[in-house]
Amino acid sequence: MAISFKDRVVIVTGAGAGLGRAHALEYARRGAKVVVNDLGGKVDGSGGSSEAALKVVEEIKALGGEAIANGASVSDRTGAESIVNDAIAKWGRVDVVVNNAGILRDKSFAKVDLNDFELVLQVHLLGSVYVTKAAWPHFVNQKYGRVVFTTSSSGLYGNFGQANYGAAKLGVIGLMNTLKLEGQKSDIRVNAIAPVAATRMTENLGIPEEVMKQLKPELISPAVLYLTHENAPTGTIIEAGAGYYAKAQIVESKGVKLGLDATVDDFAAAWDKISDMSEAKPNNAGPDVIVKIFSPG
Repeated sequence: MAISFKDRVVIVTGAGAGLGRAHALEYARRGAKVVVNDLGGKVDGSGGSSEAALKVVEEIKALGGEAIANGASVSDRTGAESIVNDAIAKWGRVDVVVNNAGILRDKSFAKVDLNDFELVLQVHLLGSVYVTKAAWPHFVNQKYGRVVFTTSSSGLYGNFGQANYGAAKLGVIGLMNTLKLEGQKSDIRVNAIAPVAATRMTENLGIPEEVMKQLKPELISPAVLYLTHENAPTGTIIEAGAGYYAKAQIVESKGVKLGLDATVDDFAAAWDKISDMSEAKPNNAGPDVIVKIFSPG
């Protein structure tokens, strides 16, 4: 049975091009009413125009769908709230938030300007917070909500020259892990996508042209839509690119109990066992770690 978003109201930030545009169009094809948000700025976040968002709205209307444009910056609290307010004013509800908006200010940690570092955090991490926070009361009231945060392999594993971007992208995983717990009683499900795609943000990274041709943004959208449909999982990270999809997860080794008199020498002697990941397992929540520490055996 085909996955449908008929009568669902979906917000996609950064939807004027690339990944966001692909997501917005696919939601519309499957019956969703879409808020197309895009500041219309450059890759580094400078400038701004509503032209990109309006163009995608016209594309959706040409498909027979419903959409409205919003040109606010997610990094501004009032702007972020306006994205949700526009959805409520037009359709009376919001069901899905896809936090996709982003910028790049890449430099090695030694050379990065802290203003640029803060701006990247503001857009990727706090921008995701602001939009999701604005939608959250509506999700709670209607006992339904779906959220996707856009993370990155740079956040999950690191990438030279992207300390700011990586910090922000791992930050949204911490946010996801808490919101998946807080949203359970209201059927709010929260997941994350780690995309690898050919967009404005990747065109200057030196990726060979033949590879870029395979990294179609449209191939990320199946995972995003799955993570936001009615029977979606929650607390799940999916890596996607060029038709490849995998689940990523934070896991913990079996661990070793050295006792209340443990010394650094004891730790060093037990290092091989401490770092043995052959029996690694995930935790569902932070308190699980405390339970393990004080469990017998």
